[in-house]
Amino acid sequence: MTSEGRKVTTAEQWEMLRRPQILSLYSNLVYGTVPQPHSPIETEFEVIKTDAEFMEGKATRTDVAIHFRNEKGEAKMTILVFVPNGAKQPVPAFMKHSFNRTTSRDFDEDEDHPGLIRNGWPLGEFFDRGYAFIAVYQQDLVGHNEVGFGRGIAPLFFRDGQSFPKANEWGVLSIVAWGGSRALDYLETVNAIDHTRVAIMGHSKMGKAALWTAARDERFALAISAQSGCAGAALWRRKSGETLKKMVTRFSYWLCHNAWKFVEQEDDLPVDQHMLLGLIAPRPVYVASGIEDTWADPRGEHASAYHAGEVYRLLGQESRVPETLPPLGEPILDSPIGYHVRAGGHSVELFDWERFMDFADRHLLTK
Repeated sequence: MTSEGRKVTTAEQWEMLRRPQILSLYSNLVYGTVPQPHSPIETEFEVIKTDAEFMEGKATRTDVAIHFRNEKGEAKMTILVFVPNGAKQPVPAFMKHSFNRTTSRDFDEDEDHPGLIRNGWPLGEFFDRGYAFIAVYQQDLVGHNEVGFGRGIAPLFFRDGQSFPKANEWGVLSIVAWGGSRALDYLETVNAIDHTRVAIMGHSKMGKAALWTAARDERFALAISAQSGCAGAALWRRKSGETLKKMVTRFSYWLCHNAWKFVEQEDDLPVDQHMLLGLIAPRPVYVASGIEDTWADPRGEHASAYHAGEVYRLLGQESRVPETLPPLGEPILDSPIGYHVRAGGHSVELFDWERFMDFADRHLLTK
């Protein structure tokens, strides 16, 4: 239904009317809009170093600094780009919003566990399946629990006399999403990567950011959310696990300040998170849950994935996510909306990584 109460019955009505309405509601009431900068921002890509023999020659690692400048100041983010060697044509890629600092040793090879890097990510299997991998550090442009916005990218967007984002302007998650889009800008310059086949993924807070990244930037071909919970895939109206009140109490500005109006008033929100997943349609989206991760509300994540199917059906794709929670460890892969719930809690296990790759194989490798 449109904001005026008209039923949406065609793909054209969705794309031209309802989708922009929902995107605007999320931008102004939940995550925050990207403000207009005080003056134009110049962007520069700098290759810091290259290692063509990464993981015993499986891939080439490139460390890239992305510089942002205008008359208000400077900011920088460092991304890591891993491309499998020997590919005959541009390859698809996974981009991950990362809790691990990209300038740390977390991304070095794990000599005791072949195929893994030190933070445990199975990059070797990504390379074997034909994927590039990009890591974007979530705190390069904004602090994890930012409360001042005096550093990073935000000051470059302040108007004269402004020292804090307006109530409808970006919070932390929206800034992280903006950074992901800037990393994709760089990938558009890399001939070895097919920038039209890039999946954006994240876990927990970064799962929230990944969904918003894909919703606002339609260049991303696929989105993956692992145990993203509140402000991610889980429905607000269930008020289960991490609620809006708990979020703004612990992390005041992950969302924009306007979101505070709905604390303990979630039923008054004009959106719920199945609508966020719907903004990604018709591009594939995958939601992963852990049954013991009650903070992220796995049942709310599943319900959101189920109800998002209405938009996919309107756009000519049939979701196979069932109305009831599927059995543990049985992923839904042959669907534009993928889903699994597994045993265990709040983490990304090898089972999750492999299912994400299986889902991407069906949607990115076959194109």
